[in-house]
Amino acid sequence: MIADRKIVWQHHPHRYDRPFLQPLALAIVCAVFVGLILTMGILDLRRSENTLEGFMENQGRRIVGVVERLAEENLKTMIQASQRAAGGSFRPMTEEILSPQIFLTEKVVEMAREIDNQWKRAHLSASYIRHYAEANNLWLVAVLNAWGEVIQMSRPLPNEPAGISKLKRPIPEGAPDLFAKLGRLKVGFIALRRPDASGTIVIALDREGTRYWGTRVSVEKAIEKLGEGQGLVYLTVRDPKGLQLGQTGELPKEWGKDDPLPAMVLAGTVGMQSRKVPYGGKHILEIVAPLKLDGKIAGIIRIGLDRGNTDEILAENRRNMFVFLALVALIALLSMWLLYHNQNRHMAGIVEMTRQLEKAERLSSLGQLAAGVAHEIRNPLNAISMASQRLKRECAPQDEERRREFEGMATVIRDEIRRLNGIIEEFLTFSKSRRLVLRESPLQELLGKIVQLISAEAADRGITLKTDWETVPLVIPMDMDKLQQAFLNFIKNAMESISGEGTVTLSIRKPRKGWVGVQITDTGCGMSTEEVERIFNPEYTTKEKGLGLGLTLSHEIIRGHGGEIRVLSRKGAGTTFEILLPTERPTNGKGARTE
Repeated sequence: MIADRKIVWQHHPHRYDRPFLQPLALAIVCAVFVGLILTMGILDLRRSENTLEGFMENQGRRIVGVVERLAEENLKTMIQASQRAAGGSFRPMTEEILSPQIFLTEKVVEMAREIDNQWKRAHLSASYIRHYAEANNLWLVAVLNAWGEVIQMSRPLPNEPAGISKLKRPIPEGAPDLFAKLGRLKVGFIALRRPDASGTIVIALDREGTRYWGTRVSVEKAIEKLGEGQGLVYLTVRDPKGLQLGQTGELPKEWGKDDPLPAMVLAGTVGMQSRKVPYGGKHILEIVAPLKLDGKIAGIIRIGLDRGNTDEILAENRRNMFVFLALVALIALLSMWLLYHNQNRHMAGIVEMTRQLEKAERLSSLGQLAAGVAHEIRNPLNAISMASQRLKRECAPQDEERRREFEGMATVIRDEIRRLNGIIEEFLTFSKSRRLVLRESPLQELLGKIVQLISAEAADRGITLKTDWETVPLVIPMDMDKLQQAFLNFIKNAMESISGEGTVTLSIRKPRKGWVGVQITDTGCGMSTEEVERIFNPEYTTKEKGLGLGLTLSHEIIRGHGGEIRVLSRKGAGTTFEILLPTERPTNGKGARTE
């Protein structure tokens, strides 16, 4: 055949094209399994997050406990120092006892300096003094000039009309009336003279203010002693009024007025609470708890703890979970594919076996049918054979030329009767093993005989038979009768594919590498690839009449000769059968014997 043409082999196993549905059940099971793993992974992540947040909450409890303990110690120290000072007798104090007092004094001095700075900038006013005192929980803030006159005062003294009071004597000479009145009211105060002696700033604290500033100093001293580190982002303490008692770090945002958490914490209905809040492009764990001093709630403490390590651990666990899920899904898909492939292959084998069984049953039925009609067919054949012999013997023409023609026709009739009888035998034994009788015979002689037999039928159909081979005899081992039957089947099949006029060409290719090729080409309707793959199956036929065994018998005969069949066909463009036969006797001897 032409080298660039596509070759379609006739002997292919049947393909089972329907998908096997069991992998769908496996897919559902795998999906459920992956879903369970995903659910367990999510629950495990939440459990890990809760555990890590529990560790952070314990750390927050420790920080709250440390702040409470240090604040209580500082507050008790300040109370102890004030009681010793009021005792009248000399009691030596340690640096530890004096430290909170000094810290409180420094805070008051710092506030006095802030007021002095406003005084220098000429920003000092009655509203500023009043708001400053309210913001810092001070009972009284007063500003005196160099002569002891009150310039500004945050509030009027009890039993004294509002307005500016004047001192009788200068401050250096002795206690002014303002200081005497503060003493009679039992209000503690601190008076600080300006560096240039141009005035005095007085800051007074009542019992509530003293407690507030004592608590604030104690808390700030505790926060200072607590220091940084420990993953602490910020820490702030507010009293029940919302005034700041101490702070380190920067808060993310203040609580809104509609936030119920502060009121619930101060009421004691809610203990320590933790929540994840955004802070600087990341999330931190904020802990809110009541600050208890002497067993009473003295304020609210907010602690922000860095979640860096916690989030890294959770992210790593999340990555590990997704990698594990990906591996499980990959294994599941691979298992599904292997099951699908193996099950479909086994199913295709089962279907092929079923078809083979159906084929065997059909052939068995055909054999039984053939056995029933063989006798009826043989009797007419015997009668025709006897009649032909009698005609040849008694009715031969006298003319010599016509006699030779008559005897040739009678010989053809006798040979065809004998071949028909052989075909009947072949049909009866089709499902059994057959042994070919191979003889060295010229291939051109066989094809010429076939052309002589089929030419009349071809002419009646309007089909032209063409031949293309060399005159030099090409001798190959063959069973002439069976090979003639096979070629006749191919040629008749080619003729039946042509509707109307057409051409069937028989050609012999030159021997090459131990093979000789016989091509049978028609200009018929052609076949699709799917039809080509099925034409040699005994159960497939496109004819309205007939059993469809012609090409199947031809295939068996060619295989018995050790040959091959190649088919090239295109729908609407004709078909070419190429029969390859060995030029030497087969060496395996299967299904054939030589003479």
